[in-house]
Amino acid sequence: MILGNKTLDSQISASTLSEAQGTKHSIIIEKTFQNNTNSDYTEKLRDLGNEFNYASNSNYYWSPPELSLLYGTPLYDAISPSQKLALNHLYWVGNYNHTAVSEATTSIYNMVTSGVFRAFGGYETLCNELDFETDQESYHIRTFQKIGYKTKMAIVGKTILGNSLYGKSDKESNSWLRPLIPHPVREFFTSSGHGDSTFSEYRDNALNAIAKTMLSDKKQYYSKYLQELEQRGEPIPAPADGLGGRIAPRHWLRFFTVHWGMSPFMACQYYSLRYTANAILKNQEYPYVRYFRELEQKGEYIPTPTAVSYYHLLDEAFHTTISQTIAKDMYKDFPKPTAYEKFVSGLAIYMAQRNLLSGLSGVLPGRCVYDDPMLMVFYYKLLKSPLFGMETKEALDWMEKCFCQEHEGYHVGLKYHQSLLELMQRLFSRLDYQWKINREMGIMAAGGSISKALQKNTKTFKEFSQSVIEQES
Repeated sequence: MILGNKTLDSQISASTLSEAQGTKHSIIIEKTFQNNTNSDYTEKLRDLGNEFNYASNSNYYWSPPELSLLYGTPLYDAISPSQKLALNHLYWVGNYNHTAVSEATTSIYNMVTSGVFRAFGGYETLCNELDFETDQESYHIRTFQKIGYKTKMAIVGKTILGNSLYGKSDKESNSWLRPLIPHPVREFFTSSGHGDSTFSEYRDNALNAIAKTMLSDKKQYYSKYLQELEQRGEPIPAPADGLGGRIAPRHWLRFFTVHWGMSPFMACQYYSLRYTANAILKNQEYPYVRYFRELEQKGEYIPTPTAVSYYHLLDEAFHTTISQTIAKDMYKDFPKPTAYEKFVSGLAIYMAQRNLLSGLSGVLPGRCVYDDPMLMVFYYKLLKSPLFGMETKEALDWMEKCFCQEHEGYHVGLKYHQSLLELMQRLFSRLDYQWKINREMGIMAAGGSISKALQKNTKTFKEFSQSVIEQES
């Protein structure tokens, strides 16, 4: 084990270690590690991904119909049975593409935080579990990608594989204000196209310095993973996509990462965020598990993606247990958080609520955020793809009905929102160091409103449709 360099730090670590051994949470971690390493779900997932053939699975629902793109919308009621099947399959693809990106992020943060726990000492079983989880995630990701790619190619080809609808907008370049800004000032704030702007580099360096200064008494625990990145001249990791990419802007994520990779308490606090990802996945994945069991009980054919969802949840159950245990109990092993650590941990969860959990979707069940322009781009491409073959006006007319009018899809979305809210409140209500609005999940709770979603989506769609018409006129 690696302990702190200072005598006082060594004494604190040794004292904490003796208190941590034999605790309820240390026993849970030990048992979870044993059960996880003894299971064979990861191997099943690998084999299912390698053997997947879309034609053999194309005539079956992969989940209950409500887990389909556009479910409950006026368009869904008007389309053919084969198109409904395709939307059911594409929902699975989109959900697990998002999950794959999020699990790649999880792998990075497993390494960031395990570096802190190893430096503190006494948590080798936990670190071994995190290392094992990272290996599992690599198999999960490859399976999701294989099934997703084959399915997208079979249904829509390459039509909607990209995210952008158009090239970079020239709106900014035509701004009346631009000529009034001195060229050196514009250069300072604008990226050259080969990397970050001078301003963003200064900002990131300043935030990094603040974090390290405020946590200077914990520098002996600085994650080896982050140290090695710095030695190679590589930036602090900050995801741009997946759930991690939605939590906060990348400069804030780098700022939080330094804290999660230096302070033992903050490393534990990260797992409350990881639990958020676990809970979102469980909320959307458990219906697949119920569907798997229903098909199995009836002796009916089980589509490969349904089986993947089933075995993935079994694997992820171990990961969820670890997230809960660290976030809810293990943080108490360490000295109480400072006022500064409480502030940063509160800010991270507040941003996650605001950016990831603050709304409701009527076209993507389980999405607890308002429908943004990027999602509208996706649906616009989908409606113009070979699956629907719509012209621009027809596509926009249908999108307006789906995004801006109340329908069953919003009520299905609200059901998943309430289920996730309960999971979140169950954990965060126990975190005594968190802000009241975070313990109660106040922002998320306020976002569970169909009327608010319609109001927000109507405004967003109006701007989106206008941009489409301008670009295509």
